[in-house]
Amino acid sequence: MKSVAPLRDTNPRLVLAIVSIGVLLSSLDLFIVNVAMPAMADDFDAGLTELSWVLNLYAIVFAALLVPAGRLGDRSGNRGTFLTGLAIFVIGSALCSAAWNVESLIAFRVVQAVGCALLTPSSLALVLAATPPEQRAGAVRLWVGFGGLGAALGPVLGGLLVELDWRWVFLVNVPIGAAAFAIGVRKLPCPPAAGGPLPDLLGAGALIGAVGSLILAVVEGPEWGWTSAGVLAGFGVAIALGVVFAVSSARHHSPIIDAALVRVPNFTLAGANSLVFQIAFAGMLLSVTLWAQNVWGWSALQTGLAIAPGPLVVPFVAVAAGKLIARIGPGPVIAAGGLAFGGGLLWWARAAELSPDYVGGLLGGMLLTGLGVGLTLPTAFAVGAGTLPPQRFATGSAVLSMARQLGLALGVAVLVALLGTPNTPAATLDAFQRAWYVTAAIAVLAGLIGFAVRSGQAVESPGDLTTPVATENSGDAAVSV
Repeated sequence: MKSVAPLRDTNPRLVLAIVSIGVLLSSLDLFIVNVAMPAMADDFDAGLTELSWVLNLYAIVFAALLVPAGRLGDRSGNRGTFLTGLAIFVIGSALCSAAWNVESLIAFRVVQAVGCALLTPSSLALVLAATPPEQRAGAVRLWVGFGGLGAALGPVLGGLLVELDWRWVFLVNVPIGAAAFAIGVRKLPCPPAAGGPLPDLLGAGALIGAVGSLILAVVEGPEWGWTSAGVLAGFGVAIALGVVFAVSSARHHSPIIDAALVRVPNFTLAGANSLVFQIAFAGMLLSVTLWAQNVWGWSALQTGLAIAPGPLVVPFVAVAAGKLIARIGPGPVIAAGGLAFGGGLLWWARAAELSPDYVGGLLGGMLLTGLGVGLTLPTAFAVGAGTLPPQRFATGSAVLSMARQLGLALGVAVLVALLGTPNTPAATLDAFQRAWYVTAAIAVLAGLIGFAVRSGQAVESPGDLTTPVATENSGDAAVSV
């Protein structure tokens, strides 16, 4: 099986550095905004329920647009899609910093979400196109690792910026993003686009509506009630539009998601692992934040500093995992990551006390969960992306990213349901212990799914895809893992 050569006269490390700035900013933005929510509520004299849409609508729009945005990048060119997304994100950040009320802030967050949806899949597509096939797995692990670095810096940087003014959590994106845009215009490669006819517009609309409705129902389930009319309607609309998407994709000559991708076991397993693992990840991150702030009474900055050691180890573990994968294969590494992550949660369930004890009660579990993330997420994403033919780099990575976003939304909902509303210190400890045990089991399940991953599975040829490839070497389009 031949592999597609990387783009000529392109420095893969420079491409990775440029696009990772966009990935870092988008990840950083998510965690910074969480920390700034109380300050926003005070400034706008608004309730946290109303302000929750600053986070929720962003998540809905981002998740819903990921796959259509990836398909757009593959068809029209990933360089232009990335730069457009980065520009929109920077503009949205500047607008958010100037918001005058809750409604304007929510609207401008939607602008940010559109930018993130465009830049995320196209950024990985540019990395894959610029990197030799034998180095792609390592490049993907680094790409994912930058997201982990954003998670580490977000709470700490957010706590510091909120001390100045919450508007700085958005303003910080502007000069960094503008510099990345200016360098990207000059240095980013321009890999050939797949071209071809317009993709399935009906399918794209149905997919956007289905994912958006599903995320809405999951996010608002704890607040509205799982049997409320709004939540049931959200699930119903998601199912109906999902059927429309499936039927339209089966009949259209240029579907948004090619059936050939879904039929590749590694791609499907990587997506399933990402979805399930992100349920555990979201539950872990929210639970430790609530524990530190609501139970131990720590400030946002103290909490951010306490969380930081876990995410900080992710990039280093992601790089080191390459040698381990070469020896034992990706499946066992992903499984080990699930076990390590679950072990960190069990640490908290057994060691956490109502009185603050960071070293004995929190730090060990934080490091174990960071180890688990570093082994699991970059490896699974690299395996899934390694199955992709070049003309579907962005679309395929968008599917994997969408699975992660769905998992994050489900994880928050699961944790909220597990914690309930305890009214005594003892009941609070019991609720958190229950949540950590269940979340640990979910992490182990994700590891078991990942254990089934095998090396060497890929889309055999562009003939398996329904859209023609506008490249000179289309006959060599298979990518080896």
